[in-house]
Amino acid sequence: MKPRVCILKTDGTNCDQETLFAWELAGAKPEIVYMHQLRSKQTSLNDFEILTIPGGFSYGDDIASGKIFAVELLTFFRDQLEAFVAQDKLVIGICNGFQVLVRTGLLPFGTLDQMHAALQDNSIGRFECRWVSMVVPESPCLFTKHLQGREIMLPAAHAEGHFFSNADVLARIEQEGLVALRYSLEGVPTESFPHNPNGSAGGIAGICNKEGTILGLMPHPERFVMEEQYPNWRRMQVCHPHGLQLFEQAVAHF
Repeated sequence: MKPRVCILKTDGTNCDQETLFAWELAGAKPEIVYMHQLRSKQTSLNDFEILTIPGGFSYGDDIASGKIFAVELLTFFRDQLEAFVAQDKLVIGICNGFQVLVRTGLLPFGTLDQMHAALQDNSIGRFECRWVSMVVPESPCLFTKHLQGREIMLPAAHAEGHFFSNADVLARIEQEGLVALRYSLEGVPTESFPHNPNGSAGGIAGICNKEGTILGLMPHPERFVMEEQYPNWRRMQVCHPHGLQLFEQAVAHF
């Protein structure tokens, strides 16, 4: 059976259709679910095997990016979230979705209602939209385990992607091997612009939880699921789009 994927949509979400298409290509059975459908109990997170929080500008990024979305999840669906994660089902947050996961506390340490990090304004002080190279380090992440040791390309588009925390939290993330993706230059992690579009320490582009079942990343895998989406596709001949592989690995898990 194809795993069912909940693509959770709210006001300001704008990457839901691309994400739906990506999951369909990967062999899943995705469904766009509006927040009001969960609140009215028309559906439940328990009906799905994978939860996706897609990119966009949820609630206009008022207060802070992903903040209102995170508060809504914790206020109305905390029990469902806890049960979902406890069953080792998969969760992926892309761009704004990554911001939401960090603000709920699901990343990096799975502590709901306790934030240990944030995604703040890009160091360059502006919105950045560009393709970025990343190395895939060893980690427990189920979405990237088949890519570990390789370099991949994905498009990034964000203004608040600088992964930030205090030295103790960053050290713990590194010690527990929770970094799933790092911005890179010629295969070496980098903090320098433009190869690192936001200035994240250690080149952090994505992190996972210790079980590897939750992934948050700033670049957009759903925007590289067809060969022709790569700007230099005729010369580079990337026959197996890197973004698609993340979705396929999640489907293969089931």
